Amino acid sequence: MSETPSQEGNGGGGIRGVLTGLGPALIFGILVGLVVVFTIINGTAFFNPENFVNITVDASVLLLLAVGMTFVIITAGIDLSVGAVLVLSSVVAAQVMVALSGTEQQVQNYQFPTQGIGIPAGIAAGLLAGLLCGLGNGFLITRLRMPPFIVTLGTLGIALGTAQILSGGTNVPYVPTAIQSQIGERDLFGFLPVPVLITLLVVIVAWLALHRTSFGRYTFAIGSNVDAARRAGINVDRHLLKVYALSGFLSGLAGIVDLARFNTASVSAHDADNLAAISAVVIGGTSLFGGIGTIVGSVVGTFIPAVLRNGFVIQGVQAFWQQVAIGAVLILAVFIDQRRRSAEERM
Repeated sequence: MSETPSQEGNGGGGIRGVLTGLGPALIFGILVGLVVVFTIINGTAFFNPENFVNITVDASVLLLLAVGMTFVIITAGIDLSVGAVLVLSSVVAAQVMVALSGTEQQVQNYQFPTQGIGIPAGIAAGLLAGLLCGLGNGFLITRLRMPPFIVTLGTLGIALGTAQILSGGTNVPYVPTAIQSQIGERDLFGFLPVPVLITLLVVIVAWLALHRTSFGRYTFAIGSNVDAARRAGINVDRHLLKVYALSGFLSGLAGIVDLARFNTASVSAHDADNLAAISAVVIGGTSLFGGIGTIVGSVVGTFIPAVLRNGFVIQGVQAFWQQVAIGAVLILAVFIDQRRRSAEERM
């Protein structure tokens, strides 16, 4: 499996090598160009350490979704349910925290005498909810041989509907404030926000798993040629189950981080997170055809919309233009991916 040409997302010579290398270089160049342009336009209002920290914190939740999505798309799959799983996980976590942190009267008075039990239990419940959703997706895809698009579109509705049933369609109130003060808004060493640290650790582990372990090699092999992967002895169904479970777990973790940042579980704030995560991964150079992708590319692809959003807000540009710009970058990324694919097929 280590000889799969697309394993590291680059390789080859001639036209193929040029196109393969062009994608990551171009996307990174776009990110650098955006930073330069907004620095010229907005000066120190944009280019300052505090603002860069804000951009990183804002990108942390989406980046967790994008990391899981990277593994899924490299296998030539898709997961449309990640935003809904995030919402469901945050609602489950919030309600468990509220239920176990004190009596109903105490929590309504913002007194949480047993939050030392409630907060860890809520975090565990939220992560478990995300993991179970991912396992459900993987089971339906591998055991029932259903297309990932249809399965995850269905579980999107199931997860979001369940979250709305549990919460009554409103944000979950009376969440213990310690989760925000100790996780969502806490800075380690005076400069490193805890949400950023959590995301950074996930990115490092994911990079090692994708590019330095058999788990990553199997992921690339399945996306490159699933039949060849089976002939090589890879248990494709079991591996896909793990990949979708990972996506669900990271969606659950994203829900916990989002809950910690805002101290409430919102059922309406993440409608487009699934498309945003897919866009970030594709913008970062992961091929929708499978077999090509990197974690670093997904990181860059996540920060492009984050920088655009931040720069536009500082400049006072209407939010609608953000979607126009992000859509243009996404189309460019897919165009490069298609040209690269066509060049490979002609080799």
